[in-house]
Amino acid sequence: MTSPTAADERDDRAATGAHVPKYYLLKQDLLRQIDGLVPGQSLPSERELSTRFSTSRTTVRQALQELAVEGRLQRLRGSGTFVAKPKLAQALQLTSYTEDMRAQGLEPSSRLLHVGDIVADDQLARLLEVPVGSSVLRVERLRMADGEPMAVETTHLSNRRFPRLRSHPKRVDSLYAVLADIYGVHLAEAEQTIETVLAGPHEAATLGTEVGLPLLLLSRHSRDEAGSPVEYVRSFYRGDRYKFVAWLHRPGDADTAQGDTARADTARGDDSPFVIRARR
Repeated sequence: MTSPTAADERDDRAATGAHVPKYYLLKQDLLRQIDGLVPGQSLPSERELSTRFSTSRTTVRQALQELAVEGRLQRLRGSGTFVAKPKLAQALQLTSYTEDMRAQGLEPSSRLLHVGDIVADDQLARLLEVPVGSSVLRVERLRMADGEPMAVETTHLSNRRFPRLRSHPKRVDSLYAVLADIYGVHLAEAEQTIETVLAGPHEAATLGTEVGLPLLLLSRHSRDEAGSPVEYVRSFYRGDRYKFVAWLHRPGDADTAQGDTARADTARGDDSPFVIRARR
């Protein structure tokens, strides 16, 4: 994604007539400088930037903080501010996290955080098509790429359909492989919603971020080739390190387009999340 240019900013001000905060103008100047630097390269200190741009350190700090939240900078306490690595881009398609990372030349890994049985509430019973109160396996994992925490993922599966699934706890890198190898179940389609949320204490501690950092919440409801529900997954991805990409087609073209992996439907209602229905 390209950064806004000075012309963009002038056009914005002319179009809206709105006052543009000082920190925002500084942020755009810093973005242009960042575009000419390489990941890991350090920026001047807040004091130096304050002097260079003839502004207060409070203004500098606000600009740097927003760039860090957006994933353009990395701020390390006691070390300074550095240009962040580019965000990982994941196509919206029905593949596993392991497959997605390897496709980008990264080494995926997972750490099992928790595995246990819970009782199906109304929502889980409806999604997994099991009776309310039945046993559901809950698997929580930390997803990493090249050793860097990327997401906290919680998967729910019916114990009735997948008995003894807990006996394979070490195979946490890809549950999809376990479902295929042990149970002969292959995912065929899924409905996935994407929403923005703020990191709570648990997500922040697990991902090594600050409480309040924007996260991408993905909720995926997958079905097999027979149309039976397989899983319900909720994943919290770091908003500063991750972005999702979808190829969109005009209505009527999606079903016939070659290589189509995702269809985007606009959910009804102004406050509805963006919905993706993905197929293999």
